[in-house]
Amino acid sequence: MKPRTESFEELARENMSNEMQRAMLNLFPPILKQLRDACFESLGEEVALEKGRKIREEAVRNLPALLELFEDRATAAGAKVVWARDGEEANDFIVSLAREKGCRLCVKGKSMVSEEISLREALVESGIETYETDLGEFIIQLDERPPFHIVGPAINMTTKEVSDLFHDKIGSPETDNPTELGGYARQFLRDKFRNADLGITGVNCAVAETGSIFLVENEGNIRYSTSGPKVHVALMGIEKVVATFTDAVHMLKLLTRSCTGQVISKYVSVITGPRKREENDGPEELYIVILDNGRTRIYADDMLRSSLQCIKCGLCSGVCPIYATVGGYTYGWVYSGPIGAVLNPLLLGLDKARDLYHATTLCGACNRYCPAGVDLRGILLDLRAKEMAGDKTFRAKRPSLFHRLFIRFWSWALLSKFLYKMGSIAARVLTAPFVREGKLLWMPGFSGWMKTRDLPQFAPKTFHRLFSQMDEQR
Repeated sequence: MKPRTESFEELARENMSNEMQRAMLNLFPPILKQLRDACFESLGEEVALEKGRKIREEAVRNLPALLELFEDRATAAGAKVVWARDGEEANDFIVSLAREKGCRLCVKGKSMVSEEISLREALVESGIETYETDLGEFIIQLDERPPFHIVGPAINMTTKEVSDLFHDKIGSPETDNPTELGGYARQFLRDKFRNADLGITGVNCAVAETGSIFLVENEGNIRYSTSGPKVHVALMGIEKVVATFTDAVHMLKLLTRSCTGQVISKYVSVITGPRKREENDGPEELYIVILDNGRTRIYADDMLRSSLQCIKCGLCSGVCPIYATVGGYTYGWVYSGPIGAVLNPLLLGLDKARDLYHATTLCGACNRYCPAGVDLRGILLDLRAKEMAGDKTFRAKRPSLFHRLFIRFWSWALLSKFLYKMGSIAARVLTAPFVREGKLLWMPGFSGWMKTRDLPQFAPKTFHRLFSQMDEQR
């Protein structure tokens, strides 16, 4: 998938003009939030969240040791563990494996990391017929769109849009009945499941002590993708591992509640190695591809390391006022919402996604609800600091000299009572010519803000001055 993170403003304007999408965004996050809150009542929210945050924090802190243990245990269970430094290396291995095994048809479960490295495109280009089998992913594959949301890739699309798409791409009759549309997708994909010789999935959680992988879904497509084909490839980022089975189960409870407001998903698969002799289904071979793709660079930074705790539940998007305004496509790549504003710049380079970590209110709602304890607000501020410093590790492009001097003066003014007082007086005087009907139409250094909003004019008297006058009148 070609990133469009440098087109944030253009995409924001385009998506904010979509009235149907805006209506959906006004409706979807509050409903998801209510479902999430109701599910957490049975778990004890504060205690459960604190435990989850500790599990993920400790797992990331001990990541090298846990990954080595996971490799040992998974290998002992019969799986083959492959390490990939970047997306190209991972794609090359999987494509080569498919060719070696004579695979011609691949069915694929939902996997954000496979979107990240454009795995499906690599398979198709090599001549291997490949289909996404999650309904939302299947829809956006046919429509050649990026995911709108981490959990609901096509949640913004109307029934009419999906009906027209299915009619054009798979020849189904037009209908406005969502159940019938799901049936057409099922009918089309069942044939693919029956004939597939390669199944690819992501990994929701990897357990170091047992070498197991957890796969979570609501549609049963992952069960088909892992039970029918002779070869199963599970693709995971290095951050997915936890220490124990008990830890994995607790994170599963938080994931399903935060993801879709469910106590538990319809299907949870725990896979430890390939099919055993006494088992009737499952792959003959299981390959677990562990992907770096810039994650060790993130791990080496004490502040940014927290981002690797993310379990991709998507809840941060549901409580984010920016996402609720501009939608998922505006983020221009695989990840959207607050976690997208963090991961997209870190994986692509700060110079390629500058607008993303500036497009935030810093309200902290994402921090409050994150079940994995990711310090999203702190990381967003740190990315801005890295930009000001021209950080080379993450390819930050320093702002202009004027911008840096303005920020430096602004910080001095906020730290000095005298400079703050003099600055407020100067601001009232210098901006007076740009006031119309009580609104400030322009102010140096705030041109970005002034493009889309008017600020109220500076008050003739400060609060301190008014308060002093009240004291004098008593």
